Amino acid sequence: MNRFHPMPFGAQTQDGGTRFRLWAPSAARVELLLHDGTRTRRLDMPRDEYGWCERTVEGVGHGEPYRYLVDGHLEVPDPVSRFNPQDVQGPSMVIDPKRFHWSDGQWNGRPWHEAVLYEVHVGTYTREGTFRALEQRLDALVDLGVTAVELMPVADFPGSRNWGYDGVLLFAPDARYGTPEDLKRLVDAAHRRGLMMLLDVVYNHFGPEGNYLHAYAADFFTERHRTPWGAGINFDGPGSRTVRDFYLHNVLYWLEEYRFDGLRFDAVHAIADDSQPDILQEIAHTVRTRYGDTRHVHLILENDDNAAHLLGVPAERPGRFDAQWNDDVHHCLHVAVTGERDGYYRDYCDDEEALHTQRLLARALAEGFAWQGERSVHRRGEARGEPSGHLPPTAFVDFLQNHDQIGNRALGERLGRLASEPAMRAAISVLLLAPHVPMLFMGEEWNAPEPFLFFCEFDPELAAKVREGRRGEFAAFERFRDPRARLLIPDPCDPRTFERSCLDHDLSREDPHRGWLTLYRHLLGLRHREIVPRLPGCRALGASVGELGELCVRWRMGDGTLLRLLANFSDTSTLQPMLAEGRLLYTTHPEFGAALTGSALAPWCAVWSLAAAHE
Repeated sequence: MNRFHPMPFGAQTQDGGTRFRLWAPSAARVELLLHDGTRTRRLDMPRDEYGWCERTVEGVGHGEPYRYLVDGHLEVPDPVSRFNPQDVQGPSMVIDPKRFHWSDGQWNGRPWHEAVLYEVHVGTYTREGTFRALEQRLDALVDLGVTAVELMPVADFPGSRNWGYDGVLLFAPDARYGTPEDLKRLVDAAHRRGLMMLLDVVYNHFGPEGNYLHAYAADFFTERHRTPWGAGINFDGPGSRTVRDFYLHNVLYWLEEYRFDGLRFDAVHAIADDSQPDILQEIAHTVRTRYGDTRHVHLILENDDNAAHLLGVPAERPGRFDAQWNDDVHHCLHVAVTGERDGYYRDYCDDEEALHTQRLLARALAEGFAWQGERSVHRRGEARGEPSGHLPPTAFVDFLQNHDQIGNRALGERLGRLASEPAMRAAISVLLLAPHVPMLFMGEEWNAPEPFLFFCEFDPELAAKVREGRRGEFAAFERFRDPRARLLIPDPCDPRTFERSCLDHDLSREDPHRGWLTLYRHLLGLRHREIVPRLPGCRALGASVGELGELCVRWRMGDGTLLRLLANFSDTSTLQPMLAEGRLLYTTHPEFGAALTGSALAPWCAVWSLAAAHE
């Protein structure tokens, strides 16, 4: 079985040849350059009144390199290139997607409530840093209890190492990781094992090097909207229909041609679009309409605005997204287990209210967002968020670690370097047993010691700016106010920074890492047996925080049973707010006893129980 997503632009193979089509409304002339061995053919591309340049060439097919020549002097790759084997500055390659034969014909995905996500950076997850090497690790993820692998962006970026958020060729898997066929083989292999594959995509900006759209399609951008990266992408002005189609086809391309089971949309709060429906709503509606009930396709947001109106059960709200990464739960737990208060963590602690963190955590576990319209100190008094208590728990993706929360630290430390073992165990139980959807960051399950640092590779001039900009970001932190201290921050463009971030999987078989892996496997096994089957229809019943910080959260599961968390996220014992009900599922302190009759909760104690509806 082969799969192919037809598009109105780019290089599309046909019987006996290939059609090339480029939108270049700012160019007077576009020519097609075909690189045939030692010679280059130069062919005019007729242009219509809307800026579309098109040429079909017989005898050109899979594997042929090509470029476009703009106004006789600028050679550019195809912005819809399916593969750019010589990096973003080099020629594109014609790819015939029908050459790959899929073996997952019966695969239609898995329902969202079964999701246990595992975020992966392909380049650092293995020493080889390739799609093929990741494929060899899939069985270990199944054994762990993961049901969905979420790849950080793989769209072609400049250089040989990058987080992926500097992509400029959004349809081309980066050649550093392998070929398009390698990526398809990875997805196919995952499906055979019952694993969903999700992909992170970036629609708020292009990377700073290798994007030529400004030169021949100025209407792709707009000065009416400004972003942290400069001019906004034109989703709502003249010419925006073509721009919107570019992104709509990118969504469908990854879902159809590569069979990804869902997409995570990066930092959508940075997408400016005044049209109705906006591009996010159009994407969601297009996907829901196209697949309906025939296939499980999941759409996840990263959105600092906590915009609850964008979320909802797809069957009930077709223009909505399945879930959002929930920074609030992360920030609450991080403050609780580390005591950190810098930056955005200021909103999650309060010197005048000792239980501020616990109350926000209780609200986030019960209602999704901790911030639902209140004014944020970190955001200089701006209101943040919308009411979210009406949403199902599965509308929120929780995590203790991810690429941002580790990699945006000056030294890239993982949580295991910052928190005590008892605190970690309590937080991990909340992550893996709460009805929200849990996400792990690669290596977290064995408490990997390697940092995850910010790394990239740019030309020397840009690299110098990135290096100084990175160190300048931390000048306001007490630890790095001294310029000499800032020199300790790793240089993102130094290859050693990337190398330090690569995982050593052999450590997972050694103590103490083996013990952490055992804990994660146990809790995920418990989640799949006891929590997941009861998630459809689950609703929170509320949360409370006692005078000494003891936390109680209750959920009515879909089968009517009551799930309860009793927890003490502090270094001192606290009174137990009430006796736990029903059957003990898990406790960080086994001596608490199966009957749960103790009168106090030990430091960093979490107790999970499940009771019948009548208890």
